[in-house]
Amino acid sequence: MTPRADPLTVEVVELIGDVVARYYEEYEHAAAEHSLTGAQARVLSLLSAEPLPMRKVAQRLKCEPSNITGIVDRLESRGLVERRPDPADRRVKLAAPTTEGTRTAEALRTSLDFAREPLGRLTVAERTLLKELLQRMLGVAPE
Repeated sequence: MTPRADPLTVEVVELIGDVVARYYEEYEHAAAEHSLTGAQARVLSLLSAEPLPMRKVAQRLKCEPSNITGIVDRLESRGLVERRPDPADRRVKLAAPTTEGTRTAEALRTSLDFAREPLGRLTVAERTLLKELLQRMLGVAPE
């Protein structure tokens, strides 16, 4: 039998859920402003960090590779993404943003007010602590 979570833990989990829901709502709205779906925006943002094989994009976004193929096809038809050979293994194709795709990803990032506004109310020390706590929760080594 699983032990019951204490009320504070339940409250924190609910607050995290509220933050995530509001983030996704804002993300979908920001994506629509750029004529993208939320999924297309997430793929474009991920690729703007580094070109990746579609298999890795699917792994990182926790979805089926066939879904990513369709999303990349649509982004490619809009001139936001291109497929290119991987210099390390020419049999592998990387999905990479075009110059316009990089500009769009940056515009999308800067239009996400939801995260910026509430975080702006925190001091640098509080934001640093929040970052460290989130990294610890995710098992990510601090920078």
